[in-house]
Amino acid sequence: MNTIWKNITDYLIEFPWMNLLTAIGLFLIFLLFRKLFTKYLFKVILATAKKTNVSLLTQLLLSFERPLRVFFIVIGTYVALNALGINMRELALLNNVYGSVLIVLGGWGLYNYVSTHGTFMAFAKQKLHLRDDHMLVPFISNILRFVVIALTIVACLSAMGVNVNGFIAGLGLGGLAFALAAQETVANLFGGVVIILEKPFKKGDWISTPSVEGVVEDITFRSTKIRTFADAVVIVPNKTLSNEAITNWSEMNMRRVNYSIGVGQEATRFELQRAVEEIRERILNHPGVVQDTVMVYFDEFGESSYNIFVYYFTKTVAWSEWHEIKQEINYDILDILKDEGISVLKPIVVLDQQDDEQFQKAGESS
Repeated sequence: MNTIWKNITDYLIEFPWMNLLTAIGLFLIFLLFRKLFTKYLFKVILATAKKTNVSLLTQLLLSFERPLRVFFIVIGTYVALNALGINMRELALLNNVYGSVLIVLGGWGLYNYVSTHGTFMAFAKQKLHLRDDHMLVPFISNILRFVVIALTIVACLSAMGVNVNGFIAGLGLGGLAFALAAQETVANLFGGVVIILEKPFKKGDWISTPSVEGVVEDITFRSTKIRTFADAVVIVPNKTLSNEAITNWSEMNMRRVNYSIGVGQEATRFELQRAVEEIRERILNHPGVVQDTVMVYFDEFGESSYNIFVYYFTKTVAWSEWHEIKQEINYDILDILKDEGISVLKPIVVLDQQDDEQFQKAGESS
């Protein structure tokens, strides 16, 4: 028993207490410096960067704020272990671990820098004047984040002493095999890239293609979700969509009205001429009509009627407002024909049935 206590006492006496206290002190100094850096010095550096208008540098510093906090802890433990007399260079495994941790911290900062809601993408979106829902932003961000993760993993493996040449070659062969096995997926991916870059439509747009027509609900890298006017959801592969002609009806700046009015053949030339001129004048003076698009003419001789051609565009493209303007003008036309003593022999016939059906579908979806 006395021998055990003697051994313990000798160990405590011979233990390098000064080295331990030095190591603890150094670690606490790094913790204190970490707090001072993140609370005061980091703000001074940011303020200086903002004054010099180095926006990218400012964004980079913001992305590395949290990794820098961890960096001081890592360096503090490294210095403390050296103060204890542990030669880090002789402990290759521990030294490699510290190197890998530093690489991970660097990758963490870069990952924050290029993330979708990160500082760099926000800066790029602002400079390129892109909308928040623009698909190009998450697409580029995902690619950059994948590259950062891949490079970080390879660098960590290299720091741990792993031969990465075979690993990289294996990734290349595996990627080739994967691409060959997933040609359809790759084709859809590139179709998504084409849609994102050319921007033929966005979420909420009313589009029509030879294969589908409806409102775009979602756009992904593989497919586009479209809700038809029958309230069904159609998932269209981007490969198919990128190879078809796309009509984006939501991009209309004005909306067309196009029809023919059949009137009684008992009307004289002068009555018909005055009616045509008054109808044209009334449409031209309507505040909701684009003036340089108005066309009103005595168009043709029908089997039992004279046909008056009416053609104009409304300033609004909204379904309900378009109908209101057309209704107001139709009432005016009825009053004009009544004042001239001209009878309407048949209802107004829409000449372009396809456009009328599309307008009706848009109204049902709104």
